[in-house]
Amino acid sequence: MQADFVIVGAGSAGCAMAYRLAEAGSSVIVIEHGGTDVGPFIQMPAALSYPMNMKRYDWGFSSEPEPHLNNRRLACPRGKVIGGSSSINGMVYVRGHAMDFDHWAEQGADGWAYADVLPYYKRLESWHDGGHGGDPAWRGTDGPLHVSRGPRKNPLYQAFVNAGRQAGYEATDDYNGEKQEGFGPMEQTVWEGRRWSAANAYLRPALKRENCELINGLAQRIVIEEGRATGVEIRRGGRVEIVTARREVVLAASSINSPKLLMLSGIGPAAHLAEHGIEIAANRPGVGQNLQDHLELYLQMAASQPITLYKHWNLISKAMIGAQWLFTKTGMGASNQFESTAFIRSQPGVPYPDIQYHFLPIAVRYDGKVAAEGHGFQAHVGPMRSPSRGAVSLASNDPAAAPKIFFNYMSTEEDWVDFRRCIRLTREIFAQDAFKPFVKSEIQPGQAVQTDDELDAFIKEHAESAYHPCGTCRMGRADDPNAVVDPEARVIGVDGLRVADSSIFPRITNGNLNAPSIMVGEKVSDHLLGRDPLARSNDVPWVHPAWATSQR
Repeated sequence: MQADFVIVGAGSAGCAMAYRLAEAGSSVIVIEHGGTDVGPFIQMPAALSYPMNMKRYDWGFSSEPEPHLNNRRLACPRGKVIGGSSSINGMVYVRGHAMDFDHWAEQGADGWAYADVLPYYKRLESWHDGGHGGDPAWRGTDGPLHVSRGPRKNPLYQAFVNAGRQAGYEATDDYNGEKQEGFGPMEQTVWEGRRWSAANAYLRPALKRENCELINGLAQRIVIEEGRATGVEIRRGGRVEIVTARREVVLAASSINSPKLLMLSGIGPAAHLAEHGIEIAANRPGVGQNLQDHLELYLQMAASQPITLYKHWNLISKAMIGAQWLFTKTGMGASNQFESTAFIRSQPGVPYPDIQYHFLPIAVRYDGKVAAEGHGFQAHVGPMRSPSRGAVSLASNDPAAAPKIFFNYMSTEEDWVDFRRCIRLTREIFAQDAFKPFVKSEIQPGQAVQTDDELDAFIKEHAESAYHPCGTCRMGRADDPNAVVDPEARVIGVDGLRVADSSIFPRITNGNLNAPSIMVGEKVSDHLLGRDPLARSNDVPWVHPAWATSQR
């Protein structure tokens, strides 16, 4: 029950750190409350809607009533399973834009600019372009995480890309390479027909070593003695036990559970902790604050031809797809079906893309419910950099109780302007010649929804989380009163304790968060080992010509 390093959370960053620390010869204990990820619901890519809706694999969090979204409580799935959220997510792989990380550095995350993090992205990747283009000089080829592309056999995938170009937008062969901006193929963490989660990529190889151990239990608090973290108190089998760290404790429990654990351990806003009778170990007002997420809408079109995935939306077809995948790991079950994407700028003057698209050749929700009977397709669309900020706070001092999660979605006028623009721009894309052979009518919002007020009513009722919560243990300089961790991910005010997951993001990145969360685990592992960071990259990414001469 003791090791050099104790990691709380076997998710995206936690698995990466376990692998790198054990590889370096350090002893590691990983604490995970969730169970096994073995089984087709997780491992089959096309079954992605199942695990995030199963209590067995998901913490089951939901937001507080969101006042700007008709007081709806929005789902906030987080993985409670080996691999964490990388075992229940949509398997979409997005590094983020170069300017995202330059902004991190500008906000006090020294050493986390794009030139600093690009070498870590290359280290973690085994990239497979599938013959669809892209420059391998920007990618990694021998890392633990396999990144692939779907076959894009359905003609609607290419129609989406063609329509974007007809509407006047850029194209890109590789949005994770030199040029994010544009329409092109989407990448997925799928390899040889299976979900390639952080557990498959990192944790299983780490556990083959004698110096890495996985313990199943609920982390209740960090043990702090004389200002230093010395271990983690866990509950398992009805007993409370202490797992001791000889060197450091690392929280990698998600942007929801990491701040919760800090607060239960006396690290957080002093007044809030006092309300719950928690003795203060370090007054850090920023713990739980700065909560961010991506909201999105589904713009759905009825198809005029029976070429969508709806033809497989019946028990017999699903059984056949499942059987083919089970025995051969091929066929429709071997892709997440998100095979085309786009990153665009919403208007002139925006320095880099602020809208993301996921294209899907069926009209369906994340919970697996079809919006309308019959053939259709959809674009998931949403702004990338909302100015709204929320918070995670304690509901009680009971470690088993879920925290309060308040995103404060759509709390600024900018949010509403951006979302209206998302809808109108998407309609323009679907109106291009490339889609004319395939479009029958608009399912939602529907052609009757046109005015700002009508669009706002639709947004209030239909906007959903893209499941990208982050920012609740913000990284910054040690003299920043609102920073929670310093640029080496050390908790400010407590020795021997770090946080390494999406909670340390100063600002949300462009796109899905699994890739940058793994990158955080890779980079923080070097800090834990006392190694010099990887050498900065000299590669200069593409930016729109209007901004090519601006300072970065």
